[in-house]
Amino acid sequence: MSEQPAQTLKAALWMTGAIASFSSMAVAGREVSFALDTFEIMMYRSAIGVVIVVAILSLTGKMGQISRQRIGLHFLRNLVHFSGQNLWFYAITLIPLAQVFALEFTSPLWIIILSPLVLGERLTPMRVFAAAMGFVGILIIARPSPETINVGIMAAAAAAIFFAFTGMFTKRLTRTDSVGCIMFWLTVMQLGFGLLAAGFDGDIALPDMQTAPWLIVIALGGLLAHFCITNALAIAPATVVMPIDFARLPTIAVVGMLLYNEALDVWVFVGAAVIFAANYLNILSETRKIRVAVGN
Repeated sequence: MSEQPAQTLKAALWMTGAIASFSSMAVAGREVSFALDTFEIMMYRSAIGVVIVVAILSLTGKMGQISRQRIGLHFLRNLVHFSGQNLWFYAITLIPLAQVFALEFTSPLWIIILSPLVLGERLTPMRVFAAAMGFVGILIIARPSPETINVGIMAAAAAAIFFAFTGMFTKRLTRTDSVGCIMFWLTVMQLGFGLLAAGFDGDIALPDMQTAPWLIVIALGGLLAHFCITNALAIAPATVVMPIDFARLPTIAVVGMLLYNEALDVWVFVGAAVIFAANYLNILSETRKIRVAVGN
């Protein structure tokens, strides 16, 4: 096997792990929603995450990487991620899982729109076209009308916007901070946010033998998904990884059908395909510009 197909196969295997992790996290989130609200889910997820991240950093001798130099940006990044993740967990209890995942794919398109404000990047004609095409995909999925628009769709769409901000703030942080530092503040700060939000009413539900395993799945699923995607992108370009990531949609659609009797809505797939095409066209354009710049 030549080097390129071998690298593609490795990336595909990593992305299989990411798909399994995201799908498991969605199912686990729905399974505990009967006993815990989204703030409590995030609190327990972050508590488990703190233990895991601190243990890994300690065992690898990387605790010294933790820095408070950009603590304000860490706070902002984790506040928007906490908001987006709560909206995501809320959405999966209200609408079909496939619909949530399809709307989540719009996050890169929101980055295109918002990056001039956050990252100072220029809007190119291709980026504008991709964003407009992605908006068409959203309209196909949501089919806005008084009968089809509901809180679940709005929550999933809003989550994608918050995830876009998370991605942009993460990009800024990676210029100076290590992944270990980012993950440490992610879990610690979101544990604090979770405690404040969950305890605001003075009543925090405790996990039991039924919910505790699902909370562990949520915590591990979130960490493993991003770990797998990072490794996939490290060995293969986004033009290879993204089409594999798109397999999350049919996967979760089948899971929703088998576990929750959710109907397979053809318009969700049509809209998601439009969103995927918009993302992919933008990636191809950006990759081509990088190659031209390197060639020059």
